[in-house]
Amino acid sequence: MKSILLLVIPVLFSIPAFSQTTIRIIAKDRSNGDAVSRVFIRQYQNDSLVKSQYTNLKGTAFFSVSTKEATRFELEHIAFNPLDQIPTKIYSGKPTDTLTIKVRMHYSKEHLIDEVVIKPIGVPDTVFESTRVSVTDFEFLPDDNLLLLTYPKNLKKGTELVLFDGFNLLGEIQLPEKGQELIRDYRGNPHVVTEKNVFGITENNKRIQIAQIEKQYYMTYIAPIIDTSLTKYYFSNFNPNYPAFEYFTFDIVDSTYRKIAKVQDDLMMELYRSEFKWVDIRTKLWAKERENETGIDKEIWVGMYYFTNSIYYKELYAPMFERNDSVFLFDHYKNLMFTYSYKGDLLDSIPIYYHLQPKENGWKKHLIQDYETGEIFIHYEIAGKAQLRHIDTKTGKLSLPIQLHFKYPENIQIKGNSVYYIYRPFESTQKKYLYRERLPFEFTSQKTNKGTLVEMVKP
Repeated sequence: MKSILLLVIPVLFSIPAFSQTTIRIIAKDRSNGDAVSRVFIRQYQNDSLVKSQYTNLKGTAFFSVSTKEATRFELEHIAFNPLDQIPTKIYSGKPTDTLTIKVRMHYSKEHLIDEVVIKPIGVPDTVFESTRVSVTDFEFLPDDNLLLLTYPKNLKKGTELVLFDGFNLLGEIQLPEKGQELIRDYRGNPHVVTEKNVFGITENNKRIQIAQIEKQYYMTYIAPIIDTSLTKYYFSNFNPNYPAFEYFTFDIVDSTYRKIAKVQDDLMMELYRSEFKWVDIRTKLWAKERENETGIDKEIWVGMYYFTNSIYYKELYAPMFERNDSVFLFDHYKNLMFTYSYKGDLLDSIPIYYHLQPKENGWKKHLIQDYETGEIFIHYEIAGKAQLRHIDTKTGKLSLPIQLHFKYPENIQIKGNSVYYIYRPFESTQKKYLYRERLPFEFTSQKTNKGTLVEMVKP
């Protein structure tokens, strides 16, 4: 456990977030000074898309920019055109500074758009379909495009990456190794995981490019970092073979870190350590030798190599999510949801009970955060029917169950008050398609965490 924590710290010093400042862009109507919401802003650094987002109801959007590289912004709106162009430049400032840029918008009477089909709530809409390939995983990109992991006939014989804008294929590439899943790091950069490596994915002129990263390096130094705030990094020393772990913050200003929470399944820990009593003498001698070599308790060595392979061991699940300036920790072993400030200070806690008796209520040990709104949903499955319930992070109250249309959907994700999933009809020759259903909510966009909660592979 200690080795994982110590390995995380060096990488924090190599991350280019030390040289950043905050830019606030305010879009206003030039005729009356009213705020213009839903202005789509793209941020580029060295011609590479870094981030894209809409202005809020106050016409405001925030961006973190590098103070060492030139930054360019592009603005787009369905009814307004920008009168002021934001110059491409290298911005200066401290991480705690905020530079405000005001942009005047001119109303345009007409703007032709493509036909848009809006399906009713609860009715599935086919996002991607193909007669050649099936979708096995997908990720949302900052420019609203989709990155799809696909395979033609058999997943074991090879996989492809497909770039899709919702209407047309923009590019595709054959992977040198069989792709297992798509994940994102804490900066929001997509990666594809294979058996031996992790490949970083970039998009350049509507073309997919990949770069190889050693899998052990990625899982050791990058995957434990959950997210970042203004000057903080949030990370954990989670190990799938140990029934306890801790969350930490690292401050890039004064290079200090501190523990903010510990998660532990007390019953599982008792069973884990008691396994030492029941193994043979030879195993006990081996565990004692390992304790003398490493300083790690002999009971932990036996538990890690023997109890974790039994049917009684359950891997811990206590995810952390960020939204705006708040961080939420769902500790299913204390039956509490903790709320922290962006500095890592504990603000509040509320009881949670949705995870109790999972065999009866169908809880899938899965929480899903909307990539745009930051709202959190609980995933249930009863008789093959997937259900989602929204949880209020202030009161802990759950919404009524929202049942998805198809049975046994795969890889459920949520973005912009819509749920996306992969599905193929039972005993059908149809390929696996990507579907979308609108949810009966109208939550607004918020600042959320960018990364994927990675399930570490057992050694």
